[in-house]
Amino acid sequence: MIKGIAHVGIAVIDLEKAKSSYEKLVSIKSSETESFGELKFSFLPLPGTHIELLQSTTPEGVINKFIDKKGEGIHHISYEVDDIEKEVETMKSLGIQFVTPKPYPNAHKNLVIFIHPKCTSGVLTELIQFIGKGHA
Repeated sequence: MIKGIAHVGIAVIDLEKAKSSYEKLVSIKSSETESFGELKFSFLPLPGTHIELLQSTTPEGVINKFIDKKGEGIHHISYEVDDIEKEVETMKSLGIQFVTPKPYPNAHKNLVIFIHPKCTSGVLTELIQFIGKGHA
């Protein structure tokens, strides 16, 4: 069952500049910058959800490819679920397609999987089950 929106991921060219802008906008301090694979990211905690700012560290990175195609902006919406395996099984039975075949651990050891955007009106959608560290 989907519990709510965990976060909204925003693709940015310059993470430090984006952090500064968003901190001013929402009057909340962002988390420390973290790295995972070819990504640098930071979270801004808002009541009931988070904003995740994402920057590629390589020209071939997924965020850079996204920005090259669509510009900076919303990259994905993440929904928190109780049981990701059960949700994936149910959604697959309904014809929902996923970017990867099964959930995998993210930087905080939580399980995640992305729904293919063609199944969600062009919006990249993530399911997340918190197991390890929650959002910073």
